[in-house]
Amino acid sequence: MQTQSSFKTTTTGKLYLVPTPIGNLGDMTYRAVETLKAVQLIAAEDTRNTQKLLNHFEIETKQISFHEHNTQQRIDELLVKLENGDDIAQVSDAGMPSISDPGHELVKACIEANIAVVPLPGANAGLTGLIASGVLPQPFTFFGFLPRKGKELTETVTQLALKPETTIFYEAPHRLKKTLQALIVDFEPERQVTLCREITKKFEEFIRGTLQEVLDWATTTEVRGEFVIIVAGNPDPQAMTAVQETVTLSLAEQVEAQIQQGASPNMAIKTVAKANNLKKQVVYNDYHELTE
Repeated sequence: MQTQSSFKTTTTGKLYLVPTPIGNLGDMTYRAVETLKAVQLIAAEDTRNTQKLLNHFEIETKQISFHEHNTQQRIDELLVKLENGDDIAQVSDAGMPSISDPGHELVKACIEANIAVVPLPGANAGLTGLIASGVLPQPFTFFGFLPRKGKELTETVTQLALKPETTIFYEAPHRLKKTLQALIVDFEPERQVTLCREITKKFEEFIRGTLQEVLDWATTTEVRGEFVIIVAGNPDPQAMTAVQETVTLSLAEQVEAQIQQGASPNMAIKTVAKANNLKKQVVYNDYHELTE
């Protein structure tokens, strides 16, 4: 077991995790500015991007790059500086370090080296979008970016569709339509969704509706800006879990199992179709042909 106190005096430096604005520079906290001025070094995901922020707040602290492509190389270098007494602030391009951004590996290395890690509160796109979405805010699962590869994407979406809690995704504009198409395969087309576009920026927008409706919007609209996708939880996760446990049965047998558990024939067919990634009509035809 390990304990850490931010008030404890140490000879080593401290790692400060400093959130940065996700769009509106007015969301930078006083403490974040003071911390970036006070530390000896800033480890930034993109030094060019962070320099604009530093210039705005007249911060002259030196930077060093720290991103997904040089993480292992930099960790040893940063640990030496921390062990020699330097305080370091770690920032990502926008929002919270470690949340769909670099940071976790450095935090873990500092903890293992008994170096204090001090988190600062600040901007986060996922939670900001969640509280304005109109979707039930808790409990929730934060997922971030979905996998890109087809099989991994399909398996992930299938599992997430079962969850009763609200799920938070991040997505880039050029992939929004594809992601919504992947979600609609396992999530109900009627599942409530809010697309949060360009949060805190000039063209901030919330598109609320069913999964089918927001997919239609993405298909007919020129999609721009970064998105947070807030998807309502599964209203009947037990039914979906039960039918997935019977996938070794025929489609008709799966439908019968659902009916025996109290589902109407139409709802049973719909649930089985969803669990098997099939169109409802396919299951309907199979079931009724068998019973005729």
